[in-house]
Amino acid sequence: MAVDVDPTEERTLPKARIPLKLEEMAMAAGMAAIAMITGMNVLTRYLTDISLAFTEEYSVLLMVVVTLIGAGYAAARGSHIRITFVTDRLSENGRRMAEIVSTSLLLVVFVLLVVYGAQLAWDDYIFEIETPGLGHPQWIYTACLPLFSLGVVARAAGRIIRLYRGESA
Repeated sequence: MAVDVDPTEERTLPKARIPLKLEEMAMAAGMAAIAMITGMNVLTRYLTDISLAFTEEYSVLLMVVVTLIGAGYAAARGSHIRITFVTDRLSENGRRMAEIVSTSLLLVVFVLLVVYGAQLAWDDYIFEIETPGLGHPQWIYTACLPLFSLGVVARAAGRIIRLYRGESA
C-alpha cells in the first residue's frame, strides 16, 4: 500500500534551475483572473439581465493555460497521479527507474502536443480562422497549447535529469 501523505507536512520543492515559484504565481494569477471574470459575469447577469458571454473565450483560454502550467509544475515535483501498487514493491533503484520511464512517457505525450498543437495553430493562421464570440484570430488561442506544453516538456526533462543523477527529484 502507498505511503500515506500528511497534507499539513511541508514538502520541499526540487532544485530546478527556474524556480517553481514562478509557476505558483502564474497559476494563482490565472485562477484569480478566472474568478474575477466569472464573478463579473454572474454579477452583471444578476443585476442587469445582460450576459457577458464573450468573456467565456477568455475564461476557457485561462483554464487551458493554468492547466498546462499546473502540469509542468506537477512534472517538476513528481506529483502526477500514479498507481503505486507495483512500484511500492520495488527496490529504491527500481522505483527510480520506474519514475524515469513514466516521466519519459509524459515527456513523449507533451512533445506530441507541441508538434500537433503547432500544426493546428499554423492551420488556424493560414486559414484565418476567427473565434466565434469575439472574432479574434483563433491561432492566438491555439498557439497557447504548444507554447505551454513546451514548459511541461522542459520540466519533465529536468526531472528525468535529476532522477538520473540520483538527486532527490
